[in-house]
Amino acid sequence: MVDVILLERVEKLGQMGQIVKVKPGFARNYLLPQKKAMRATKENMAYFDTQRAQLEANNLKRKGEAQEIGVKLEGLTVVLIRQAGESGQLYGSVMARDISDAVTAAGFTVERSQLVLDRPIKTLGMHRVRVMLHPEVGVTVTANVAQSREAAQLQAAGINPLAMREDDERAQPAPEGLAAEPPSA
Repeated sequence: MVDVILLERVEKLGQMGQIVKVKPGFARNYLLPQKKAMRATKENMAYFDTQRAQLEANNLKRKGEAQEIGVKLEGLTVVLIRQAGESGQLYGSVMARDISDAVTAAGFTVERSQLVLDRPIKTLGMHRVRVMLHPEVGVTVTANVAQSREAAQLQAAGINPLAMREDDERAQPAPEGLAAEPPSA
């Protein structure tokens, strides 16, 4: 285990300024390159103590900006048109990059690393996605994954377009040549 000083809040790890023990690979491959932490040596601890006020001020400024953007971004719905099978299963999947591009097209710059997707989206429908604008500020956007713009509008209204299509198919009478005739033995 390696001791590191956190330079910002890290979810499920700790707050800024805390000294925490982490696995060497996590520190080496994520925390240190992302500038989220520094090794807890005597020199670094002294440096952190002298820079603490500046780091906290920068963090508060970034947090304030993130909250302003978050108020505007909260509740945004983006429409993603994808091809899918009869059951609503997508032929591909919607990844963080796709949602990030759609949110950026809607006027907000969001990196795909800011999106929290537990797993790729593989079905049609309305999917809630968490956007972490700052380690302490997260908002939710909705990804409306549909086969067409019309289907997206129906989904937004709370109507399942797949169920409507099945109802329409059941309501239509069978064509003349395919009428149910008893099989001849």
